Amino acid sequence: MKYPTCRFCNANLISFCDLGLSPLANSFLKESQLQTDEAFYPLHAYICEDCHLVQLEEFECPKNIFTNYAYFSSFSKTWLKHCQAYTNNVISRFKLDRKKKVIEIASNDGCLLKYFNESKIPVLGIEPAENVAREAEASGVPTVKSFFNSELARKLKAENKQADFLICNNVLAHVPNLNDFIAGLKILLKPEGVITLEFPSLMKLIEQVQFDTIYHEHFSYFSLLTAEKLFSHHGLTLFDVDELNTHGGSLRIYAQHKENTENLTSENVSRIKLMEKNKGLDKLSSYLNFTKQVEETKRKLYSFLAKKKQSGKSIAAYGAPAKGNTLLNYCNIGTDLIDYTVDLNPGKQGHFLPGTHIPVFHPDKIKDTRPDYLLILPWNIKNEIMEQMKIINTWGGKFIIPIPKVMVQQ
Repeated sequence: MKYPTCRFCNANLISFCDLGLSPLANSFLKESQLQTDEAFYPLHAYICEDCHLVQLEEFECPKNIFTNYAYFSSFSKTWLKHCQAYTNNVISRFKLDRKKKVIEIASNDGCLLKYFNESKIPVLGIEPAENVAREAEASGVPTVKSFFNSELARKLKAENKQADFLICNNVLAHVPNLNDFIAGLKILLKPEGVITLEFPSLMKLIEQVQFDTIYHEHFSYFSLLTAEKLFSHHGLTLFDVDELNTHGGSLRIYAQHKENTENLTSENVSRIKLMEKNKGLDKLSSYLNFTKQVEETKRKLYSFLAKKKQSGKSIAAYGAPAKGNTLLNYCNIGTDLIDYTVDLNPGKQGHFLPGTHIPVFHPDKIKDTRPDYLLILPWNIKNEIMEQMKIINTWGGKFIIPIPKVMVQQ
């Protein structure tokens, strides 16, 4: 079989994880669409033989995925807490004040930049999803409604809108043209400026079999080893890295122009690179057994749910995240096993999940129907959800956490 070539270095790719055919993870359906043909695309992740970038082919362009987007960051209290802690940290560490310009790429509904706003630090958001960008502007965050690329970076630079501090949280994975995007970061960054980027850790994805974080709007998956190669290629140096608990385990990297020596390189960089090498992420052979682990997780989850259903137990789900749609579609879990799901986002309520057609309701539905089990699809914020839905304990209900392995908790 002929595979595509690497989107970064153009080397050959081999198979990392084939999840079959799946719809776009955020293509929620209205009831009137349930009888129409639904588009399914190959969900196949590859690994580059040279740079070890894990990646998907581009079947749907970002414009069609993100122009009207279903994800709003502000609906997660866990994420808001993370944003506020991050803001306080970087304001102090990099001495950000009213004279500094903070720009965030993929700023969503402005939930992060609003904390800089509160400290009177000038901000600018860049967000392609117009429905989400409107929410940001309504909260006082000026926002450029556009995809970020090198062309936009040059335009903003010409308008004297370069960044002293440039933020890219959970956006790098969404970019099909990595080289143009990172070139744009270098253009937009002032000579003494700093970039921070957060992205899910490839090491954690493999360790904890987080295959559900693979979906079509995530074009790439990064280790620190590979990220360093990408940024170095574009004249940017990584000088620090933090390990985060978000999204099942993430990395936050700090970058500056190679010519800028103001920030000394932290020992965290060599420490985490060594950790990744000890896990074999610098060797192609380490990536080749992932599919077997994924298949085992699929069998165990489906078997567990089927046995509970056959014994007369009722099962509902919590959340309608993109990762949940990958999980449900790949594991062939539909309305025969899951009665419905609930979500706090009103934009998802009243719709149906892509592929499985499981209906989405307001969380109050849980109190009305009293399910025996509640499957937590956004398992990365399971503690927040278990606290929010602890009412199920009053009738003996239990939570199911599907990743990294099936666990039942009260």
